[in-house]
Amino acid sequence: MIPHEIAVLALNDVVAFDLGVPTQIFGAARDDDDRRFYRVRVCTPDGAPVRTSGGFLVQPGEGPEMLAEADTVVVAGIHGGAPMTEGRLEPVVAEALARRRPDARLMSICTGAFVLAAAGVLDGRRAATHWYHADRFRALYPKVRLDADVLFVDDGDVLTSAGVGAGIDLCLHVVRRDHGTEVANRAARRSVVPPWREGGQSQFIERPLPDPTGTSTAATRAWALGHLDEPLSLARLARQAGMSVRTFTRRFREETGVSPAQWLLGRRVEEARRLLETTDLPIDRVAARAGFGTATSMRQHLHAAVGVSPTAYRRTFSRTGG
Repeated sequence: MIPHEIAVLALNDVVAFDLGVPTQIFGAARDDDDRRFYRVRVCTPDGAPVRTSGGFLVQPGEGPEMLAEADTVVVAGIHGGAPMTEGRLEPVVAEALARRRPDARLMSICTGAFVLAAAGVLDGRRAATHWYHADRFRALYPKVRLDADVLFVDDGDVLTSAGVGAGIDLCLHVVRRDHGTEVANRAARRSVVPPWREGGQSQFIERPLPDPTGTSTAATRAWALGHLDEPLSLARLARQAGMSVRTFTRRFREETGVSPAQWLLGRRVEEARRLLETTDLPIDRVAARAGFGTATSMRQHLHAAVGVSPTAYRRTFSRTGG
């Protein structure tokens, strides 16, 4: 097996956490024989050490030549620098990024999106970055369709994540996209992180605390996961939680960052993917078990989520040989 080559580009004032995430998550993605699916190496624009936002230096293992060899280039987040203050790249960074292969996949973690935007590769695309820097990003890069709510954006060959910990979500998503849910879940277990987080980063944006007299919707969410094959109306979920529909809807969004309907759809797509990967159930049975009702409905939602039909998804990721 030839590992997929990943180059993590570190600039001055790199966020150390962002720098460690891809090496950890992609390094933990392995097959049943413990062989790595990815080889991850850190490089800098000129091969010299860079300072981190924590004040210590990082000595890279590679220089910019690594970018010409990489199948995927990941730009780690930064605190400051021309991409965040002036909307441009330093010449040495622009020259380094120009080395990347035309077919290489691009990713950014947190404020690394400022670097990709300054390079012009996000113009006209959806993208994510840390919610705290959203206004600055929009002012500097008005051509980018910034979504300050989601944890990450998958725009095919260019993927961006929200702040800090959302880089974990993005890297696990890429592993899942490349090798399926089983490999991604195993990488998450190795890294002792959740394989999937609910909601968007809106749940982390500073806002007034919710009404303390209310109750959590967590138990209802756990209950719903065991009843995905049943009709789960908003009224039924609210009754299960012992709340009015209005209170339940407000509390649910405060806790997850999304509406109950959005959350349910995400869980049903996740269950459909699991069943397609791990069982040989007919497509219509998968649709029923995941709560979509019909194969047509599941096909539409799965295609919207991952870009392929159920049959094509199973052919690519099935663990049953089907």
